[in-house]
Amino acid sequence: MSKLATLPGDDIRQIMWRYTDRYDLQMVVQSARGVARGHVARMVADGARHTHEWDEQKNTLLDAFDASGLTALYMDTAQGGYIDGPKNFALCLTTFELSWVDAGAATCGLATNLALAPIHEKGTPEQRDHYMTAACPAEGRKTLRGAFALTEPLPFVGVDTGILTSKVRVAEWKEGEEPMLEVVKRGRFITGMDFADFVTAAVNSDDERIKGSCMIILEKDDPGQFDRGAVTRKMVHQLSSTRDPILTLRVPASRIIGGYTVKDGVIVPNYSHAEIIGSVFHRTRIPVGIMTSAKLLSAVEPIIRYHRGRFRGGDAQPGTPRYDQGLQMKEDAVQRLADLWACGEAGCSLGFDAARKADLLDPLEKRKEVLFHEQGVTGPRAQMSALKKMEPRVLEFLDLLFSPEDKRDATRFAELSDDVFVQCIYLDAETNVIIPACKLWCPGVGANMMREAVALAGGYGVTEDCPGFLFQKWTDTQLEATYEGPEVVQRRHMTATMTNPVFLALMGHWIDELDAQVTSWPDAGTKPLARAMRLWLWTIARMQTSRDVEGKKLYSGNRQGVTFPLADALAWLMAARCFVDDVRELKVKGPENPMLAESIEDTVGFFADLATIQNARAAGEVGRICAELVYGYVADLDEAAASEFAVLRAELDASLAGARLARDRAGEALTDVMIPEALDYPL
Repeated sequence: MSKLATLPGDDIRQIMWRYTDRYDLQMVVQSARGVARGHVARMVADGARHTHEWDEQKNTLLDAFDASGLTALYMDTAQGGYIDGPKNFALCLTTFELSWVDAGAATCGLATNLALAPIHEKGTPEQRDHYMTAACPAEGRKTLRGAFALTEPLPFVGVDTGILTSKVRVAEWKEGEEPMLEVVKRGRFITGMDFADFVTAAVNSDDERIKGSCMIILEKDDPGQFDRGAVTRKMVHQLSSTRDPILTLRVPASRIIGGYTVKDGVIVPNYSHAEIIGSVFHRTRIPVGIMTSAKLLSAVEPIIRYHRGRFRGGDAQPGTPRYDQGLQMKEDAVQRLADLWACGEAGCSLGFDAARKADLLDPLEKRKEVLFHEQGVTGPRAQMSALKKMEPRVLEFLDLLFSPEDKRDATRFAELSDDVFVQCIYLDAETNVIIPACKLWCPGVGANMMREAVALAGGYGVTEDCPGFLFQKWTDTQLEATYEGPEVVQRRHMTATMTNPVFLALMGHWIDELDAQVTSWPDAGTKPLARAMRLWLWTIARMQTSRDVEGKKLYSGNRQGVTFPLADALAWLMAARCFVDDVRELKVKGPENPMLAESIEDTVGFFADLATIQNARAAGEVGRICAELVYGYVADLDEAAASEFAVLRAELDASLAGARLARDRAGEALTDVMIPEALDYPL
């Protein structure tokens, strides 16, 4: 039987999410939690979400972020911050804490970071130093705040970020002087416009003297019109500022993000807007995925509280099951809550793993660019060709990485581990799948599970005073599914990256790991997950070599009825695998913490049951999707292929043996877990 004495605290989370040795991040978490469960919670409880407009009450959020150090988190120490290096993981931790109470507040906190991201990723050194420093709070000067202006009314927000109607043209270009540009930008659904001092805007050339597209920095005091625009009347995320700005400004060409060159009298930006947003969105999608998963975990305690108190105040007497347990007497209530909890854990595991990997990759990519420059390998095609030739070394590295230490060639492993290109290719292959998978799966599946959270609170769930703000959190998830590219964008990304030979080889090694755990750690229920991964690999290989009854290729960019379901299935697998990995970390490292020593075995057992629940659910989704694709597109599947698929599917189904018992145990554990007397933030 699963047991859980109390809800998991920081000691558990620091182990699972790998920051036990990062005191700086632990302090960041405490700062963000203080703002969220204090200032933000009071605002929501006081009805701040009732208005679309950005008002004085909402503006106090910015002061709270400044005072707590959250505004400075994105900057390096030389710019006034307090943490150097990549900060994807740190930003995800703050997003988690803020979203625990209100995701709109989390979005507000991220707004200037998103505006700075193009400058941080592709800006010139001068641009980075100036704007990153100016956006960091400091005594005696105003803190600059920004907005990221990409999407436009085309006619609807977010339809296609590759199409731009906003224009840039040469306004004046005196001989020997820097060109002056005129920028006309109309934005739609732009976060942070109410308080933006500068905007990083995507524009297209409307002048033969400027080549292509670019991103450019606009300031509110530039000559021209800086109209913040109409308020977007969104029904969700009301604690974030959203407007449709109209900007017509004159700026020097030095504001082009990343700089430019002049060739034959033509201004050539060093980066197109597509190159910049590609590098930006690859990282900034992760915190948005974390938002929804944080809300799922935040719903657990309020739901338990509601279930236990459901009949108190009526004729139920203290000491009776009806009074003490309420709805938790019923199996359905606790087991559906266990499903919700498992989903939230898997989403957080996926998001934090993606953030950690992104932090590892960021410095490697910069070193890779330096090495390519030194070798004279310039241009995307030349670099891609060079990296492709290195794939055999990467595959060799993976074989060594997943081999027992006493059986691997230590010298060769050290050599490949120190190879910047090998590490970059390996991590790029993995992050190019798990990052869009995080943004696809967490808000997509999470939105459905948040509906379950509201339903588990009955009629109370749709009231304004429902503990935990469950209804607001549910409705907010739909916007999170749209931020940084809706589901279709993530599926398109995964379509192009999930067939990468390096990623497929990595998946093979993951399967071997999961198979080994079937024997060494059967409680985690990894057999269904391993079988589901095998079935997915077989199916995607089959789709890549098969044609439909009309002779058309099944796996292609335009065949989204094939590729998109495969992306969905893979996202389920990635979330479940990351959760298993985090529970394994807790199992290994938990006993080392003296504060957890007495309860760690029970805690690991409970989380292993949650992992089993999630593995079984993922396996079921993958089995369904693969069967629909394999049988649904081919009228007459050849006998050998049909037999092979049938065996794999049967093995998957049989591997589910006992999985429902884990759900029974987890549900039973929820009837005994101790919760605080009251929520630690206002109702």
